[in-house]
Amino acid sequence: MTLLLLGLHLTVTGVLLPRRLAGSARLQARPVLGAALWLALMSSFAVALVLAVHHALEPLAHEPAGLAGLLPHLEPTGPLLPHTHDWWQLAAVFALLGAATAAVGARAGRLRRRHRALLDVVAVRDRRWGAMVLEHAHPTVYCLPGRRSRIVLSRGALRLLDERELAAAVAHEHGHLRGRHHLFRLPADTFALLLGPLPLARQGREEVALLLEMAADDAALERVSRGELASALCTLATGSHPTPGESLGAASTGVLTRIRRLARPGGGRRSRLAAWLGVVALPALPYLLVCAPHP
Repeated sequence: MTLLLLGLHLTVTGVLLPRRLAGSARLQARPVLGAALWLALMSSFAVALVLAVHHALEPLAHEPAGLAGLLPHLEPTGPLLPHTHDWWQLAAVFALLGAATAAVGARAGRLRRRHRALLDVVAVRDRRWGAMVLEHAHPTVYCLPGRRSRIVLSRGALRLLDERELAAAVAHEHGHLRGRHHLFRLPADTFALLLGPLPLARQGREEVALLLEMAADDAALERVSRGELASALCTLATGSHPTPGESLGAASTGVLTRIRRLARPGGGRRSRLAAWLGVVALPALPYLLVCAPHP
C-alpha cells in the first residue's frame, strides 16, 4: 500500500500536475510564488522517489506508524518501527543531491567569472546606466548575477532603444539581481539535468525561467510603465542574439507570453500566506503518506 501511494504521488507530481500547471495564468499573476511552487513540486517528487526506492528495497522493514512515526525514537517501541530509524539514508541521498546542485552552481559561477573578466577588458562602463557597454551592433541587454554582478548593454541597444525603453530594460535586469533569481534557477537546472525526460523536469525548468522573467518584469513596473516595458521587449526580441547561458536577459525567454501578460490588467497581485504555507508543506507530503496509517 505504501508503494502504491508513493507511486501515485510520483505520477501526479511528475507527469499530471506539470501538464496542468504549465502556462497557468494564476501562477503568472504571482510569478515568485509560481516559481516556488514548481521547485516545491520537484522537492516533493525527489522525496517520494527516495522513499519509494527505499521501501521497494526493504518492503518488510516498515509498518505504518501514523504521525507518531515522525517522532524520533532511539529504539522501537512495540511492533511498529518508527520511520525515523532510516532518516540517515534520506539524509545521505539528499546530501548527494545537494552536492550535485553545488556542482552545477560552481560551474555556472566559473562561467560567470570568466565572462565578467572578459567584459572588464572589452566593455566600457557607462556611469549613467550603471552598466557595461559592448561594442556590438545587435541590441541586447542582460545581467551577470553574483557577488560582482554586471548589467550589460550593447551599443546596438543604446542606438535602437529610446531613453524610457532603455530604462525599462535596465530596471528589468535590476529586478533579476535584487531578487537573486539565479538561485531559483539553480535547483531547477539541476533537477532537469538529473531527470531530463520527466515532464516535471523539462517543463519545470522552462516554467521557472519564464516566471522569473515575469517577476523581473513586475520589478521593472515599479519604475516604468507597462507600455514602455512591452515596447523594449519587442524591440530587443526582434533584433537581439541569444544571451549567454549563465546570464539573465530581458528578452531571452517567453517574450510574447510576457507582452500578453503586460497587456492584462491586475498582474502582480500580492501572494497569500496560505499559498506559501502550501508550498513549504509540499515537500513533506510524501513522508506523511508513508507514515499515515492504512489497511
